[in-house]
Amino acid sequence: MSDLLNQIQSPADLRQLSLEQLPQVADELRAYVLESVAQTGGHLSSNLGTIELTVALHYVFNTPEDRLVWDVGHQTYAHKVLTGRRDRMPTLRQYQGMSGFPKRDESEYDTFGVGHSSTSVSAALGMALAARQKGERRHTVAIIGDGSMSAGMAFEAMNNAGVSDADLLVILNDNEMSISPPVGALNRHLAKLISIYNTAKDTAKSVLGPMPVLLEMVKRLEEHAKGVLVPGTLFEELGFNYVGPIDGHDLESLVHALERIRNAKGPQFLHVITKKGCGYKLAEADPIAYHGPGKFDVAKGLQKGPASSGKTFTQIFGDWVCDMAEQDERLVAITPAMREGSGLVEFERRFPRRYYDVGIAEQHAVTFAAGLACEGLKPVVAIYSTFLQRAYDQLIHDVALQNLPVVFAVDRAGIVGADGATHMGLFDIAYLRCIPNMGILTPADENECRRLLSTAYAQPGPVAVRYPRGNGAGVAIEPGLEPLPYGKGEIRREGKNVAILAFGTLLYPALEAAEQLDATVVNMRSVKPLDIELLEQIARAHETIVTIEEGCIAGGAGSAVMEALQRLKLARPVLQLGLPDQFIEHGDSQKLKNMHGLDAAGIARSVQAFLA
Repeated sequence: MSDLLNQIQSPADLRQLSLEQLPQVADELRAYVLESVAQTGGHLSSNLGTIELTVALHYVFNTPEDRLVWDVGHQTYAHKVLTGRRDRMPTLRQYQGMSGFPKRDESEYDTFGVGHSSTSVSAALGMALAARQKGERRHTVAIIGDGSMSAGMAFEAMNNAGVSDADLLVILNDNEMSISPPVGALNRHLAKLISIYNTAKDTAKSVLGPMPVLLEMVKRLEEHAKGVLVPGTLFEELGFNYVGPIDGHDLESLVHALERIRNAKGPQFLHVITKKGCGYKLAEADPIAYHGPGKFDVAKGLQKGPASSGKTFTQIFGDWVCDMAEQDERLVAITPAMREGSGLVEFERRFPRRYYDVGIAEQHAVTFAAGLACEGLKPVVAIYSTFLQRAYDQLIHDVALQNLPVVFAVDRAGIVGADGATHMGLFDIAYLRCIPNMGILTPADENECRRLLSTAYAQPGPVAVRYPRGNGAGVAIEPGLEPLPYGKGEIRREGKNVAILAFGTLLYPALEAAEQLDATVVNMRSVKPLDIELLEQIARAHETIVTIEEGCIAGGAGSAVMEALQRLKLARPVLQLGLPDQFIEHGDSQKLKNMHGLDAAGIARSVQAFLA
């Protein structure tokens, strides 16, 4: 049997093959993606689940002239291989290598840059209506997962598309999984559709099994039959012609359905059922573990590595929230579909009635927390920095304006590494600092993280505690839930002339650099409220002030220091160290920090250059 995948340099090559050859292409593609991710790390379960769908889409549609818009985009490895980027797979998610998500500047086949969820239908609708306005004949397809469909933005777009009469196809990739299991009424509705479909299919097989000719005829008419079996679905009410559900791993059914829909006018909706991790039994059995694995041996699967020398910040938060819940029955925890990533697995097990996974719905999560706080509960919202920005109006209007006591445990703050620009947590200090009533705390290590979470929890208004991905400094963790003083920093090293004000975990490289510079180092702990008393003391005793933070310089903690010095009428030269006014691309986290001068050597070098 010839190697078909090696013959495909672009979708045009794929379209030269016969329908009968496509299953072999899918098998080779699945094996290649599996081997590639095992060598580089990356998103696996979602990619193995969309192999056949990707092949069918590029086979039926004339890409790149026809537009494919992927939601989230972490399931596009097969798409990248089929569109001429197979030779770049060994560089996946590495510095200056191929992105793990679609990027417009990487390929003309990547029609829309993505990384966050629920944007595909809006973008695809815009493209479809632009084509109509320009008089261009092309097809536009949005591919969205069932988890992403729980977000309000997806339904805003569906609501608009349904009355636009746009030639738009929305494909629901229904694998009953986002990262954590999906939740909500929509998922119950989808489950009902699948149940009806499966019952009808099983009945047909049992009755027509002895009559293969009739059974094949039923299979060919399957999509039409489903439309009869499940009339008046939610999607039809929104103005879409609903087709499905169909087996997302049956290439023949997929191709026939897509060919028929391709020639239809108006909004179309195709519901396909896929299985995360399909074709790799270990990933099928545990799709969450294989959602985003590091490097692994395909034959052995994921293996437990050597025990870590310390806990991650996420684990510190997970321990704290359980301990505080034991002490205060008012505490409730909220996550927008990130139970595992945010460290709430144990909390859900121990306090199921006080745990709320609201799905991929950050806006709802924040206002939901506000409602809980209004009734005397103490909500803790566990959320990534990059996703909190999706709920900005809710932060201002629903939480801060009413000064409600909501704790935001802001994980993945700062540089996150391989996921790249869409997932960097660089903007939270800047976008939170300007909100009245909002506090921002920046722990330097694991122990401070635990204690500052308690500090935030004790406040009468909203407070965000930001901490990075990964392990801390390995310091001893004090038992108990004793808070630190709110808005107060500490001097960690006495020096001369230069004072380095560190916000967060960059305290430790700052201390190392200070040995070379003989500088004073202050662990500020809090961006807002800023410790004005300590700042004035430091400014009066030093000639030069240096601020350092793992976030954007523009509007960040350094800006807060400069504003405060101006109010104090203390004219001091200030060097602000942090991330520049640009999006930071994917790569190893430490390498990215080194590149931007946020390691000890870089800090010392920047200060020396500033003083020269």
